[in-house]
Amino acid sequence: MTSPACARPADTKLPRDLSFDADDWLILTSYWHPIALVRELEDKPLGVTLLDAPLVVYRAGKEIVVADDLCPHRGVPLSMGKGNGQTVACAYHGFQFGHQGRCLRVPAHPNNAIPSRLNLRTYPVVERYGLIWTCLRPQENAEISLPAMPHWDEAGFQHINCPWIDIAGFAGRQVEGFIDVAHFAFVHTETFADPDNPIVPAYMPKMTPYGFEAEYRSNVGNYPIGQSERGRPDFEWLRHFRVHVPFTATLEIHFPDNGRLVIMNAASPVSAKKTRMFAPMCRNFDTDLPLQDVYDFNLKVFEEDRALVEAQKPENLPLDPSLEVHVVADRSSIAYRRALRTIGLSQFFTA
Repeated sequence: MTSPACARPADTKLPRDLSFDADDWLILTSYWHPIALVRELEDKPLGVTLLDAPLVVYRAGKEIVVADDLCPHRGVPLSMGKGNGQTVACAYHGFQFGHQGRCLRVPAHPNNAIPSRLNLRTYPVVERYGLIWTCLRPQENAEISLPAMPHWDEAGFQHINCPWIDIAGFAGRQVEGFIDVAHFAFVHTETFADPDNPIVPAYMPKMTPYGFEAEYRSNVGNYPIGQSERGRPDFEWLRHFRVHVPFTATLEIHFPDNGRLVIMNAASPVSAKKTRMFAPMCRNFDTDLPLQDVYDFNLKVFEEDRALVEAQKPENLPLDPSLEVHVVADRSSIAYRRALRTIGLSQFFTA
């Protein structure tokens, strides 16, 4: 796992309301993060925030444009403006921007040449897993590196994109909760877990070039409570976690009869204290059931986790192993923190 260069380029501008340590921010901006569901982007421009940076997302024909949410003319957020699927127009003076963020029209002077300084600062875009991904500081000549999602491109698997959920907490804390296998019996007792079965069988994470993997086998089922008749006595459930630093993890759950459910937990760091969690899923069973049932069940699971993440102190994720107490069941948490240290994160993430 290589650490992106974190030396600050001369033209790098830090966000006005930076909530991260500047050096850690530079590292995190070198990675790709999701910022929106593809389906929520219509003709109207969309305002989002990534790593404290306000962004506008709009359509210019078949192209999706991501740019600083700021009109270069008088500093009004372009997300306040109007879009038509081809351009976005500033709400203040109607300046229009289109393909690659170029300024196409200045209504006050329609026949004058448009200075290049009116073009928007844009960022690269990739559509994948039903999400819009971007990178604020892409490395020159570097390959686009998005987390892989098992089975997404295989025949027979249904694609599901749950609505995102906002969490008043740090992305690292949220991801660590997702990969934690010891909290089921205490946090998810209203959704799928057994409060009388808190035992965590032994497991061992394996470090990878992108983070780590862990296979966790237990008899804790994954069917919603009340559907236990669908289970099988003594069935061994396999949960295969794949963690991609900094803030994405996938969970592949092996169901009976070769069923597979894959959940991607893509925690987008809005700021150091707010996370927008996206959850693309795919499965090869129950594909005829209403999607709203999936949305409702998973929202209930996410809400159970959110309450704990928002209450944790310190709010950041201590990477110094001595700052919190660990037990054997925490091997995935320990591996995750080690992986974050490996890419160079330090000051902000140490209490």
